[in-house]
Amino acid sequence: MNKKKKKAAKIQRQQALVNAARAANRSLTAEEQAEFDTLQRDIDQLTAEIDAEEQRQAPTGTPAPAEPTTAGAATPEGTTTPATDAQRAIEGERNRVTEITAMCRDLGIDADEYIANGSSVDQVRAAIVEQLRTTHAPLSTGVHVTNTGEDDFRRDAADALLLRCSSVQVENPSAGAQQLRGMSLRDLAIECLMREGDRNASTLLRMNTDDLYIEMCRQFYNPTAAFPAILDETIRKSIVYLYDHVPTTFQAFTTKGSLKDFKQTADHEYVIGGVGDFLLVPENGEIKPDKPRTEKLPQRKLDTYGKSFSMTRQAFINDDIGFLTEVPGLYATAAKKTIDKQVYKILFENKPIFDGKKLFCPEHKNHITTGAKPSQETIQAIILQMQQQTDQFGEAIYITPRTILLPVGYEFDMAVILRSAQVTGSANNDINPLYNYPLQVVQSPVLNVLAGKGACPWFMFASNDSARGIQVDYLNGQENPTVRRMETPGTLGFTWDMWLDWGISVRDFRGIARNDGVAIKTA
Repeated sequence: MNKKKKKAAKIQRQQALVNAARAANRSLTAEEQAEFDTLQRDIDQLTAEIDAEEQRQAPTGTPAPAEPTTAGAATPEGTTTPATDAQRAIEGERNRVTEITAMCRDLGIDADEYIANGSSVDQVRAAIVEQLRTTHAPLSTGVHVTNTGEDDFRRDAADALLLRCSSVQVENPSAGAQQLRGMSLRDLAIECLMREGDRNASTLLRMNTDDLYIEMCRQFYNPTAAFPAILDETIRKSIVYLYDHVPTTFQAFTTKGSLKDFKQTADHEYVIGGVGDFLLVPENGEIKPDKPRTEKLPQRKLDTYGKSFSMTRQAFINDDIGFLTEVPGLYATAAKKTIDKQVYKILFENKPIFDGKKLFCPEHKNHITTGAKPSQETIQAIILQMQQQTDQFGEAIYITPRTILLPVGYEFDMAVILRSAQVTGSANNDINPLYNYPLQVVQSPVLNVLAGKGACPWFMFASNDSARGIQVDYLNGQENPTVRRMETPGTLGFTWDMWLDWGISVRDFRGIARNDGVAIKTA
């Protein structure tokens, strides 16, 4: 068989593949497409060889007869050959499929139906434009938005990285996370680049880890790149988990608030005594007007606290997967502990508050200066002191003590005080009035550290609905730190900023009382 017959046979085979797919209303399968491409390479090679032979055989100065390649090209007898017609049909079909696929891919539309039903490029374009003009959305009839699985892959990869870390517990990991759990950072980077079509598998696998790291750094500031997005998601999940599990105690006795900006907020509050008593109205008498009086409470204000951290080149090369949770988690933990420490410093340092007086002082009637350890007598005394508070206008208020805040060292004493039916050491078996008294016991080692070897105070807090105390405000109620990728010139690594906005204020002194305590013996 000469070369022209071989070429014609291969073209006919291509046409057979196309006809079979069209008859079944589908596009070429992967195997058929691979065979089609192989045939085309053979056809191109045979065409080049045939042209070269005809060029050598032609007389000098006479061009070799060109094989017709366009529709309608005729032989000297005015006819076209079957091989030429088949080649033109295949080339046209390939161009149609390529253009329709590219057009639909850009708009997130499934092109298979258009390819199968034989629509022309112009028909597909007209249908899409008309639908977008009328509904401003992709076609809903016969066209389906394709799910490439990229979002699922990124979620699976982030959960897989978290599963490799012991410091974060992943609740309900995504379906594909277990399959990706064994991937190193290098493996994940290669997978991301392959999915984005930047390199073929063999090229990426031959790259050393350092070169691959440099390639990832180039993608770090690309908003659509998969690898940095996966790192972002992993870090965010670890921050939320670890921040929520920091064993701080300020939440037990403070209230939580929200501010919308960083400006100082003048806090006014209407109190029950400020409206005065209800007045007797005689028969046919006049109801007298009244205007509530307000008491100005402290200025509330937010501040921003933050840190930046980076994933180093060494961490990537060493596959230091723990970095993605441990380092961000340490910063998240530090943020919450900073709030905890600031709240306890307000209690311990006892500085002047909004009225110019110290938080705990004789004028506020909330300070027992004769320090003593918690006991039945001292706890009853501080409870009675709180319950005798009056409001800004001298009216009685109803305060319900709910929380006793202690340094570490009194846990077992409190168990005896609140759980013994009789007074400890009483010869007459006196009933213990604090037995099962509804007090929440909160201990914090922060007080021990602040006191050092000196006297360590302890405190009583009222329920939040009976008297205000200390409030922690967040910007728009956002309690978890925010993390953001950023560019730092001169830094060899992936860099993130982390920050949290909060403010702490004493809203009223009547809901808090203090006993100066005594020095706590350490083991």
